[in-house]
Amino acid sequence: MSDPILQLTDVKTHFPIQQGFLFKRNVGTVKAVDGVSLSLRRGEVLGLVGESGCGKSTLARTILQLVPTTGGTVVLNGRNLATSSARELLAARRDLQMVFQDPYASLNPRMTVFATLAEPLAVHHVCPTAEIPARVAELMRLVGLAPRFMQKYPHEFSGGQRQRIAIARALALEPKVIVADEPVSALDVSIQAQILNLLAHLTRKMNLTLIFIAHDLSVVKHISDRVAVMYLGKIVEFGPAADVIDRPRHPYTRALVSAIPVPDPEIERTRQRIVLAGDPPSPINPPAGCAFHPRCLYAQEKCKLAVPPLVADGPTREVACVRLNEI
Repeated sequence: MSDPILQLTDVKTHFPIQQGFLFKRNVGTVKAVDGVSLSLRRGEVLGLVGESGCGKSTLARTILQLVPTTGGTVVLNGRNLATSSARELLAARRDLQMVFQDPYASLNPRMTVFATLAEPLAVHHVCPTAEIPARVAELMRLVGLAPRFMQKYPHEFSGGQRQRIAIARALALEPKVIVADEPVSALDVSIQAQILNLLAHLTRKMNLTLIFIAHDLSVVKHISDRVAVMYLGKIVEFGPAADVIDRPRHPYTRALVSAIPVPDPEIERTRQRIVLAGDPPSPINPPAGCAFHPRCLYAQEKCKLAVPPLVADGPTREVACVRLNEI
């Protein structure tokens, strides 16, 4: 196996809660990401799943240093981004790009497609100025758009076309790692399939490393090599996509998988869905011990005593549950 291209070690992203007008004081902390460790190798697709508010998007922004880390390390190609200067981060962003959830919000409405795709090429001096139009045309063809549209503005495109433009912008610098934060959730189902197939094709063709964030586990299984399941800022299960989704081990993963609809009316009518009680606890004041125990069907008194570590469950999977061998 090759060395990891991206290595996260005990990454924490906490946000202080302040009160007061003139003299502000900290009255609490939101632990959005609280001790995440994982690694990715070149060409791998990692699916990141969990409920809204579990910390997926914050983790994505922390990897790119759009929000600073409170603790831990984010190492890309041997360079710790958490301690890098602004100049070093600018250079690192050639290798690390992001596709946001809403392409209309992430594209500048006053810039044409040509200006949007040409800007990173000019900032990072990827190619001579005279070659930029040809490079922009090549990027548009790569994502399935006709180069004749390069002088149009974002509002003149459909949602799926705008997302293709956002993907082209992420590919402009030929990065080693792309973080896709729910890139298909705002699109129609038929368009979702096109964008997913495009991402899968590009990762194979360009040997990209992709972090794919989504709510839909069936989508994640389709595109991912491995899956990490997050709950309240921590990873509770991690392993190969087929294993995690077809044979979930953590009670939280089981509940998520049970919500995947089955395209067979007979099976759908008879299968039992796991409905979790209550809402996710607040990251400001998480429960003692296992954060999932207030909603877990298998919780016992010992689940409240200590935070379960992510331990090996076989050669390729890790699970954070003190009752793993019992349930």
